[in-house]
Amino acid sequence: MADKQQGTGEISLVGLNTTVEGKIKTEGSIRIDGKLVGDVVAKSNAAVGLTGTVEGSMSAQNISVAGKVSGTITAAEKLVLEGKSVVQGDIRAAKLVVDEGAMFDGQCAMSDKSGSSGQSLKEAAPRKL
Repeated sequence: MADKQQGTGEISLVGLNTTVEGKIKTEGSIRIDGKLVGDVVAKSNAAVGLTGTVEGSMSAQNISVAGKVSGTITAAEKLVLEGKSVVQGDIRAAKLVVDEGAMFDGQCAMSDKSGSSGQSLKEAAPRKL
């Protein structure tokens, strides 16, 4: 979450050795270092730490993944897949950063900030990253 905080500036945390089941929605930002089985909707930023695991979809302005995500990721602005991240699922972002060593298995669609590329993930033409 290198970008400036947006929204209310509040940061929610799912800590190490914590498991949460269900949907999390926040007006601020969230960081997940434990395990979440469910969906994440953050108005500002979302981060999955190195020890974090998400089994569900994620949606936020900016998303950073260092851990594991199994599900759809939608970043209105920027998605960062860090070196040891593992993502299984489709991703959509206006800007995408993939560090060396990151693993991604799914489809990628890149669109403007509004999320309207005019194509669905299945119709999107491949883009060089």
